[in-house]
Amino acid sequence: MVPDEHYRDGVERADLGQLVVGAAGGDTNAWDELVDRFSGLVWHIARGHRLGDADAADVAQTVWLRLVESLPRLREPAALGGWLATTTRHECLRVLRISGREVPDESDALVDIPSTDASPEAVAELAEDRQLVRAALDRLSERCRTLLRALAYSPDDSYADISAALGMPVGSIGPTRARCLQRLRRELVAGGALAED
Repeated sequence: MVPDEHYRDGVERADLGQLVVGAAGGDTNAWDELVDRFSGLVWHIARGHRLGDADAADVAQTVWLRLVESLPRLREPAALGGWLATTTRHECLRVLRISGREVPDESDALVDIPSTDASPEAVAELAEDRQLVRAALDRLSERCRTLLRALAYSPDDSYADISAALGMPVGSIGPTRARCLQRLRRELVAGGALAED
């Protein structure tokens, strides 16, 4: 990584807390910067839940409203990305429940769907595998879950796109992904889903 980029990324991480404090105090420039940084994340999660454009826009609007209401009470302003990701997921699930639609399985992108001519045993085995993967993912940190799901749901997105959506420096995506996948592998081994090497 180029030193100037590293410095710039460090400054961006350091000033997130200041932006949150500024936005909570009514600074519209700070608010606009937060929306610019994190609107991609909110939209990405909403689309990952297979919401249509109108529902995804409603979710985004509600999430930003919830943030306005919660800004003064945020305990860790620098962890705003995780708060937004969690709030967006909850709002997506609420919209799906209200509309009576089927809630998508978050692990769909991680596990192949069996063909319609698959045996009952294969279908049962796949369901068990999905549950083990979901349980292992749930034991990871919020940052790892968000990053791995973003990469799984949008495999064609560039690191620059994911960086913009998650508010994560481009240079840290690859190493963080590698660490998260190692942790996921350890969780799968511990859960009996994978044999230890």
